[in-house]
This record gives sequence, C-alpha cells and structure tokens, in this order.
Amino acid sequence: MIENRQPIEKCITKGINPFYQTSSEILQNLMEEYTLNYKKPQTIYFYGAGCANEEKNNIVKEGLAAYFQGADIHIDSDLCAAARSLCQQQPGIACILGTGSNSCYYDGQAMVNNVSPLGFIIGDEGSGAVLGKKLIGDLLKNQLPESVRKHFFETYSTTQAEILDHIYKQGFPNRYLAQYTRFLAQHIEKPEIESLVTQAFCEFIERNLLQYEQAASLPIHFTGSIAYYFKNQLKKALIKYNLKLGSITQAPMEGLIQYHTALKH
Repeated sequence: MIENRQPIEKCITKGINPFYQTSSEILQNLMEEYTLNYKKPQTIYFYGAGCANEEKNNIVKEGLAAYFQGADIHIDSDLCAAARSLCQQQPGIACILGTGSNSCYYDGQAMVNNVSPLGFIIGDEGSGAVLGKKLIGDLLKNQLPESVRKHFFETYSTTQAEILDHIYKQGFPNRYLAQYTRFLAQHIEKPEIESLVTQAFCEFIERNLLQYEQAASLPIHFTGSIAYYFKNQLKKALIKYNLKLGSITQAPMEGLIQYHTALKH
C-alpha cells in the first residue's frame, strides 16, 4: 500500500495465478488472506505469472474487483513488472532469473520484444528449475565427483527413486528441482559446480538475449533469486559475450514502488 508516494503497509498472500484459479477462488483467497486494516486502495496495479493475455487478465481483474469494489485495477505480467522495476523509464533488456526465466527488450515505455521462455522442459535456460535439473542429471549420471554426490545424498536424505518420483509423478516438478540451487550455492567453489552454473547462464544468453539486436548496446538488467545469488557467475557469462551488465535485484518490488511513485509525481 502506497500513499503520498510512500509505502505505508504491506501484505503477503499465497499468490494468484489465473491458470490455476478462477475469479471466485481469487476472491475467496483475498477474503481469507488480505490482512491490511488500512482503507482499501483506490488504484491497484497487479503483476503476476499467468497474466499473459486478456482472457487470463480478466480472471484476475474480476476477482480483485469483487473484493476491492470501486478500485481502478490494472493487470499485467510479471515480466512487465521486472521491466518497469529494472529499467524505470529508460530502454534496456530486462530479465527474470528465478524458478523460471524470461526476458524482453523494453523501450522505456513498453515491452517491445520477448523471446518465449517455453518452460523448464524445453526452455527456461538459466532458471532455478533448469539449474536443479542439470545438477540432478549430473549426479545421477555420475558426472560429478564422488565427494559431491555423497554430500548431496547425505544432505537431503533422499534416493534416486524418490527424486524421480517427485519429478515425474508429483506436482510442480519445477519448484522441486529449483530447491536444489541451495546445494549449488553451497558448493559453488568447486570447478564442476561453477561450470554447470556458468554454462547454464551462457545458454540463457545464447538462446534468448542474443536474439535482441539491442542487447549489444543496452544494459542487461536482472531480477530474481538465481541472478542475485549467482551474480558472480552471471557476470562471467555476460563478459564472455561482451554484454553490459546493468542492475541485479533479488525482487522487483522496490523498483516497482519507485516506478509508480515517479509516475504520480
């Protein structure tokens, strides 16, 4: 909640995604989880995963409108949030590196070009899910030193059978795989681990960023936990391709507050 260009209250809920929720379910979640005692907002800017087209955006808008009656509601994607947060009103390349990955060329006003991320099975290069997938694949294919393999199984008290069950038979395998990026961070000093991470970022650059002709001249900005915690490896990958690093943030919220307060000012 922002008033007079200053944050005054915040509320964290489980999240909203129109691919998995109806407008009625979104309303129910708000009734259970929205905890701010302050007066309801006059204007709402909602950014989220799954807000990729008018049909999905309307699902979210109807749910929010039922709860925040009379509010002026604006819906956009999490990538738009990243672009506005990172670039403000300047042109640049905006990237998300979290559980998933995404990128776009932003001209200072709008997203002009976007290479589809395609999800972690055939895309999402450089994401937490893909890093976890690469780690698990190398562990189970005996591509990492025995000391690393031993420490992994001791740390997580799991087996190959349990891992495969989580990936192929249970929900949200992307989130399951992404959790293992903590292990990568703990062992990043090992050459094999650093190479795995750096190579994943190189794949993100080659398969996504190099498709933007503006990437050669504009700063490349990043938000998300993977970019934030593996910033050294990300910098190495960008240097390899002679790309200019912009800012790296763990989350977009602070930049979004700056963006929207500047507009009102």
